Amino acid sequence: AACHDAGIAGAPKSGDKSAWAPRLAQGKETLYKHAIEGYTGKAGVMPAKGGRTDLSDELIQAAVDHMLAQ
Repeated sequence: AACHDAGIAGAPKSGDKSAWAPRLAQGKETLYKHAIEGYTGKAGVMPAKGGRTDLSDELIQAAVDHMLAQ
């Protein structure tokens, strides 16, 4: 929430459908991969597992699903 609530490092804000739309268009599997492994793109940086490498892949996927549902 720290990054996505505030939009830090180019993170799309939770609930901002226009910011999430192009990411979602890539497919959920791509979003899961970027959230788990990390990603650097034109819009910013997503650290692997949001910097919480102690979290399971399943929990990260659930967090992605939660943000997409907002």
